[in-house]
Amino acid sequence: MAAAFVFPGQGSQAVGMGRALAEAFAPARSVFDEVDAALGERLSDIIWNGPGETLTLTENAQPALMAVSLAVLRVLEAEAGVDLARDAAFVAGHSLGEYSALAAAEAISIADAARLLRIRGRAMQTAVPVGAGAMAALIGVEFAEAEAIAAEASRAGVCAAANDNGAGQVVLSGAKSAVERAVEIAKGRGVKRAMMLPVSAPFHCAMLQPAADAMAAALAKVAVKPPRVPVVANVLAQPISEPSMIVRCLVEQVTGTVRWRESVLFMVQAGVTAFFEVGAGKVLAGLIKRIAETANVSSIGTPEDIARFKAARG
Repeated sequence: MAAAFVFPGQGSQAVGMGRALAEAFAPARSVFDEVDAALGERLSDIIWNGPGETLTLTENAQPALMAVSLAVLRVLEAEAGVDLARDAAFVAGHSLGEYSALAAAEAISIADAARLLRIRGRAMQTAVPVGAGAMAALIGVEFAEAEAIAAEASRAGVCAAANDNGAGQVVLSGAKSAVERAVEIAKGRGVKRAMMLPVSAPFHCAMLQPAADAMAAALAKVAVKPPRVPVVANVLAQPISEPSMIVRCLVEQVTGTVRWRESVLFMVQAGVTAFFEVGAGKVLAGLIKRIAETANVSSIGTPEDIARFKAARG
């Protein structure tokens, strides 16, 4: 049974995530300690105690979600004998989750991932003035149609397909006026649902070029190694292993489309039959179940999930 380990992106955060793991397992505690040290502050206190609006800030949510994912993975390694190089055909992550995947595959260190995601979060938040950008979800639409809607709406400003999440769910991003126009166009075309999203910035579109430039500068100072497991890149929906290509894809990812549907289909076509979502929430598991209906999909984020995983492995 070929397996892929996948790592969630922004939106999966919740106050208290990872706390039970840290209380029960020393390897999880050490990950949170490492992230706190890398950032020079107690991010773990915000993760476990909130307030929610502070955790949700992009500059906090991004390193926090990576910390929880890597804490879960370290416990899987210690308690269930997981070895990604042996047990995973691929790793992948949704948006910021790609940094978690790279840290899991030891292409970058946890400390560097935390610092990069803090820079990324701040840069993505400040690249566009508050209120100038927006995002919208289209439900019940194929990707090609969503792209056509975005192209028509772009007469009013930047509008692009930001996330191809699969199962008829596509997220658009861009200038507020253009995204609002896209929602109206979608409704006029009979799209099942089209709604504005409560986000603080227009992620994954050309308006975030300043953030892409910031990440290029930050990544130039970080040691990136070939991953122990092939990483399926968001912008390519193909595996990458060469460090310079990893850096390039991470920079392009800031303004590029998260090709999640194609990434999952690539892994399935390459023989993956089991997907394990590692970290907070169950968002990716839900998406994967709709993209790859015959795959075995599970989420691992709590001590109970660890126990189930361990029992299933025998």
